[in-house]
Amino acid sequence: MALCEAASGGASLAWPRVLLFGDSITQFSFQQGGWGASLADKLVRKCDVLNRGFSGYNTRWAKIILPRLITKGNSLDSPAAVTIFFGANDSALKDENPKQHVPLAEYVANLHTMVQQLSAAGVPASRVVLVTPPPLCEAAWEQECLLQGCKLNRLNSVVGEYAGACVQVAQDCGVDVLDLWTLMQKDTQDFSSYLSDGLHLSPKGNEFLFSHLWPLIEKRVSCLPLLLPYWRDIAEARPEQSLLGDGDH
Repeated sequence: MALCEAASGGASLAWPRVLLFGDSITQFSFQQGGWGASLADKLVRKCDVLNRGFSGYNTRWAKIILPRLITKGNSLDSPAAVTIFFGANDSALKDENPKQHVPLAEYVANLHTMVQQLSAAGVPASRVVLVTPPPLCEAAWEQECLLQGCKLNRLNSVVGEYAGACVQVAQDCGVDVLDLWTLMQKDTQDFSSYLSDGLHLSPKGNEFLFSHLWPLIEKRVSCLPLLLPYWRDIAEARPEQSLLGDGDH
């Protein structure tokens, strides 16, 4: 059964989902003004937007937990869209942050694995969106590192290598990609205002991400109806006919 058909009929009310899987930039996305919260607002009564962001995580750990977050089932259990948004921690410098660092070749392999895991769970490539890490403002992030008693542990040029690898994985797997690292630096613009501390997104950065991600999500959920009737359309005498029938909108 196609996703849109599953969402629009049947005795049990199917509530589609959009799954956001990533690190702290995903975990924090439900804060006020966050890009995940903006998605949830756009999709209210059409999709549940699930935040599965894990602060500090890299792809080495992500590929282990992804099968626990999504299991193979029928079409009602399959997300309408999934974002995979890692790299900010993988790209940490090995000498300064060995626990979070993941070598570039392993990062590539891990992204491939996660796309394959989703496919095995019934989520086709057409529903998957990879997101590259944003650029790093080294001056601002170095101040954060110093406050934590450590040296600068990331470089924007290195983050760019991981972003480029993420784009290549998307091409290889036939999935969409949002190249945040490139877009935020387009025409050599100053991207520091997109970041709150040099690494995580500011309100402006959240707005930027949402504005570029929404078209990719919208085309995957545009066929979904508004779930349950508008209140003025509910039959006054017999509301059960409106609320328990097949007409969701």
